[in-house]
Amino acid sequence: MGDCIVVVGVDKNLADLSDEFKEQLRCPNARLTITIETDGITECIHACGSPNLLLTHESDIVVRKSQHVDSRTLAVCADKAANDLSRKLMEKLRNPAQKAKITLTVSAP
Repeated sequence: MGDCIVVVGVDKNLADLSDEFKEQLRCPNARLTITIETDGITECIHACGSPNLLLTHESDIVVRKSQHVDSRTLAVCADKAANDLSRKLMEKLRNPAQKAKITLTVSAP
């Protein structure tokens, strides 16, 4: 697994997000909380939305610390990258059979 990859094999993609969710995420000053839960371990990542988000990719979902946007970008200006997540969480996610729940919560002013 690469050092920038957290989860593979998700059952949703950016194109699957509801139009309402996408609209909220594209609001100026929108904030996104990404909660990753697996086997009793929970970790949150906070990031920003952007009016420039395309949210159209059908397989990749990328959360960036930078402000770069392309079709794979879910959010920008994240407070954590993969290497900032807890080692316990990452050890669990290295197991290909490990299931994880990822919850996306957007708040827009």
